[in-house]
Amino acid sequence: MRDIVIFSGSAHRALAHRICGALGVDLSPVEIKRFSNDCLQAQLLANCRQRDVYIVQPLVPPTQEHLMELLLMVDAARGASAAQITAVIPHYAYARSDKKDASRISLGGRLVADMLVAAGVHRVLTMTLHAPQVHGFFSVPVDHLTAIGVLADHFRGTDLTDSVVVSPDLGNAKTATQFARLLGLPVAAGSKQRLADDRVVIDSIVGDVSGRRAIVLDDEIATGGSIVELLERLKDLGCTRADVACTHGLFAGRAVERLREHPMVGEVVTTDTVPAPSGWPELRVRTVAQLFAEAISRIHAGESVSILFDGVDPTHAPPQATLFDRVHA
Repeated sequence: MRDIVIFSGSAHRALAHRICGALGVDLSPVEIKRFSNDCLQAQLLANCRQRDVYIVQPLVPPTQEHLMELLLMVDAARGASAAQITAVIPHYAYARSDKKDASRISLGGRLVADMLVAAGVHRVLTMTLHAPQVHGFFSVPVDHLTAIGVLADHFRGTDLTDSVVVSPDLGNAKTATQFARLLGLPVAAGSKQRLADDRVVIDSIVGDVSGRRAIVLDDEIATGGSIVELLERLKDLGCTRADVACTHGLFAGRAVERLREHPMVGEVVTTDTVPAPSGWPELRVRTVAQLFAEAISRIHAGESVSILFDGVDPTHAPPQATLFDRVHA
């Protein structure tokens, strides 16, 4: 079997080290230089020839810098005769740019996918795309992991009496329903309209939240605008408290201040797909390194990865029946 070689850009080396630790391999060194004309250069300092190369790089601010690092590292691996190159992108930021909802607007999600393939990527490993249809923008295989099992672990074992899982919008309701199933809870969802990048209106909530503790689940939190708007509606409807959980805790702008100071918020839980903000010791961070390590191990061995993300985490809920099972039941 070919050797695994894992590299990391500068976006989130801590996560790359955790993934390597779970796999029992060393993180191979990379040298990234900046020339006087502001151009970047990446050099992989380990043998890649006929090896399976995995490059860990979430697209986090400064997003364009980290994207260019990733493209250069992929190009370097291709030039070094890597047998297979997998881009491990825990947070694919351009998944938000997934549709033409205005005239003459760019589709960044598809463009970045094309750039990665052109650079030499053979496969992409990512987690919780903001818009799942971005999966189809790639012309190479994509393994799309979910963190809802990891997040559910945080709440399992706590007192869930009179709790309800709440999605900020109807688009995330399916994932919220899967999450609620893991915890054995009912689910509710907000009806959201986005006015700008940091301005939303939630005019109603579908589901019963009165007198309940809400567990708000979102795929990512950037400025926190959607969450704060949802918290106000929950308060109006008699919700007693809200814990907030998300996969990608970007917490840009005033998000930390908004969430730390809001009287409805009990705790905020996220994962380490992106670096955690400094100066927020109360933030609870759950690692997804083991999930990525298991996926890499399965990809390398030619085994199924779908058990890690198909429907719900199968270690916490029975697998859904297949069509064959339903027909012959």
